[in-house]
Amino acid sequence: MADLRNYQARAASAPGRADAAIDEGLRAYMIRVYNLMALGLAITGVAAFATAQMAMTNQAFAQVVYGSPLRWVVMLAPLGFVFFLSARIHKMSVSAAQTTFWAFAAVMGISLSSIFLVFTGESIVRVFFITAASFGALSLWGYTTKRDLSGFGSFLFMGLIGLIIAMVVNIFLQSSALQFAISAIGVLVFAGLTAYDTQQIKEMYYEGDGAAVAGRKAIMGALRLYLDFINLFMFLLQFLGNRE
Repeated sequence: MADLRNYQARAASAPGRADAAIDEGLRAYMIRVYNLMALGLAITGVAAFATAQMAMTNQAFAQVVYGSPLRWVVMLAPLGFVFFLSARIHKMSVSAAQTTFWAFAAVMGISLSSIFLVFTGESIVRVFFITAASFGALSLWGYTTKRDLSGFGSFLFMGLIGLIIAMVVNIFLQSSALQFAISAIGVLVFAGLTAYDTQQIKEMYYEGDGAAVAGRKAIMGALRLYLDFINLFMFLLQFLGNRE
């Protein structure tokens, strides 16, 4: 697995045709990552909307999904998928890993479906496009910048851990002030992670990888960017969403 310095060294030591081949391969690899992420987001959106529509038209279904102990399964299942895929992907075929990613995206959609019951559809769409524009700009910067962002990794990870702890604490405190701080910090953390992860995914590329290895790397890259997008969207929705 090559890092950015190695990638730059290969490009510098292999000018002309070799350099063009590396750039072409990297471009195709990154396009594959973004396409996988985008399709995952589409599956999540469809699953979330369909689940919310069923809940609004079927009270029994709504009670099962949102009011019974099953809601904890719905909430925690996406986390289980992330751990499973991260731990097992190197032993899975590309098709199996991709199918697992699609299943994860669908389960995430079910988990997030309640936003359609809490926020207006108009504000959800508006925040989605704001998130898409912000994510696109941050990811593009992470991809094109010559600055090494690896030094921010530890800082962002510490911020993420602190964010999770604060969210758990606020489950019991129910503090609106703390929730505002969590949303603000969450936006900053995942904005930074978007740029950082994009550069890290770029570093993962190696032109000598076989089809299976490159496919697994693309799926893991798509998963990382997908999680950045979803979390950025949810924290922005807390700020900008209009409640029903």
